[in-house]
Amino acid sequence: MILRWCFSWLVAILLCSRVPPTRAFFRSELRPSAIPKGRYLARLFEKLSPLPAGISPFEKSTAKSLDIQGDFRNLAAPALQKALRDGWKQLEIDFPPLTGGDQSKTQFDDFDNVQELNANRDWCVQLAPAIASKNREVWFILPDDKECELAKEEWTGQRFRQAAKFTSVRAAVLKTSGESQYSKAWGSTIASTMNKLTGGDGILADSSTLDDLGSGDRFHLVCQPGNGGPVEDWINVERLHKADPSQPTCVVNGALDKVRDGYYPAVFFPALARTIPFYREFEAVFILKPVSDKGVYGWLYRVYPEPWQVVLQEPQRKQRGDQTVVVVEDKVALVRETRPSYKDIVDALLVTASQS
Repeated sequence: MILRWCFSWLVAILLCSRVPPTRAFFRSELRPSAIPKGRYLARLFEKLSPLPAGISPFEKSTAKSLDIQGDFRNLAAPALQKALRDGWKQLEIDFPPLTGGDQSKTQFDDFDNVQELNANRDWCVQLAPAIASKNREVWFILPDDKECELAKEEWTGQRFRQAAKFTSVRAAVLKTSGESQYSKAWGSTIASTMNKLTGGDGILADSSTLDDLGSGDRFHLVCQPGNGGPVEDWINVERLHKADPSQPTCVVNGALDKVRDGYYPAVFFPALARTIPFYREFEAVFILKPVSDKGVYGWLYRVYPEPWQVVLQEPQRKQRGDQTVVVVEDKVALVRETRPSYKDIVDALLVTASQS
């Protein structure tokens, strides 16, 4: 009897050992150096999206010849569609908007908020046709009416104009919730009052250039709210979404970590602090954030529905003919189902660098 019982347990263990791990396997952190060598796990790591080419600051000259922002869109668009099919309503995209092209810049270069906003605007406009649907309107939502007016002057092609309704945070909130729910920035309130006194309509832009918004199903594509602008943008995005939570909202480069991590003290920004639970519910669709600390450089990276990755980048000098060139080697330092903390990211980069 005892022998039969032991044999049954042995068979069960052998059978279970042949079942490949699921995504639950990623609930604890994985470092490639600590992973059991098996064909299934090797294939699993091969399926993780590699970092886009040319994004390293060590490859700045290479980045100038690449359409890196186009590569970002090619990764983000299908990931966004998958997240929408899975039922997510609060979505987030975050990446370096100035990397790639003739004027390529990294986080170590100087740039101003206008350059950043223009780059984010152009990226979103070109994303719109890839996510357009006959079943819903895409509301392309810029921080203010003037930015919307400038965007329509810059992007006149029908492919882009027909893919989305060009509007502003103000206009979107007024359409869905009314004037009482729109939180005005104190600076814009003063400027708007002065604009009215001088004969304007108080909007500081030609509001007639904004597209008419429908009342059916929609998708909010919100470009850079709050980051570099008034904190009221973040408050208004929450009010826009909560007017009808069944309509999905995607924030692009909105620096939501600043809100979630308490960058703005609650004692001075109580209304903004109340949005923290809302922004903590956002699902990461495409995240690519540089991390530089303690002599190591890498990236926090995620493409939905894959797990999070921490990737170390190390420059290597190699001889090619008569020339010495810099080749960047990517090493996956950490894989985790949930987003790792900053300390976990740096620790993983340091451990992986020490093993090189």
